Amino acid sequence: MAAALATLLLALRAGLALRRARLGARPRSLALRRRHLRLAKVGVAAAALGFAGGPASMVWLRGREPFDSVHSLLGGLAILLFAATAVLGRRLERARGNPRNAHALCGLLAILAACAAAMAGLVLLP
Repeated sequence: MAAALATLLLALRAGLALRRARLGARPRSLALRRRHLRLAKVGVAAAALGFAGGPASMVWLRGREPFDSVHSLLGGLAILLFAATAVLGRRLERARGNPRNAHALCGLLAILAACAAAMAGLVLLP
C-alpha cells in the first residue's frame, strides 16, 4: 500500500501541475497529462487491490475481525473517494462534461483519507 500511495501522490503532483498550467493560461503538456493518467490508473488499481487484501490479512494472518479498526474505516473512505475520482477523471478523459473541480476535490480528499489510513494502520503492524 505504501507503493500505491506513493504512486497516487505522484499522480496528484502531476494533476496539480496540469491545473496550474490551465489556470495560468499556459499551454498544457500532453506528456504531463499522459503521466498523470498512467500514474493515477496504476495507483488506483493498486490501492483497490490493497483494500481487498486488507480484510483478508486481518482474518487469515492476524486472526482478527476484518473491519474493527479506524484504519479500515479510513481505508474504506479513501477507496470510495478514489473510485469517485476515477469516475470523474474518466469523464474528463473522454470529454464528457467538465467535472474538473469535483475531480480535483475528490482526488485531494482521497489522498488525505489514504494518508490518515496509513497513519492509523501503523498500530496494526506486527
